[in-house]
Amino acid sequence: MRKRHVPQRSCVICGTKTTKLELVRVVLVTEGDCVIDETGKRAGRGAYLCHQPSCWETASKSDRLARALRGQVKSEDRKMLADYGASLAVKS
Repeated sequence: MRKRHVPQRSCVICGTKTTKLELVRVVLVTEGDCVIDETGKRAGRGAYLCHQPSCWETASKSDRLARALRGQVKSEDRKMLADYGASLAVKS
């Protein structure tokens, strides 16, 4: 029996490499908004973040995510990212 290929991705903040399903995809859509892609299939430039709240906080404050997405992350999108990271901290 042939082993099935499992896609690997890296967190753009901490560099943790793991399976694609264990990371959260953030997408810069054509309208210029940054959204969290729960399905992993949304059209647009994507980047992956792990489930550590510190990575989400760093992503909301620094330009590393914007560089990975090759675009600008708006201030309201940065707040949304910080709120999502805070909700991850509550779940842990």
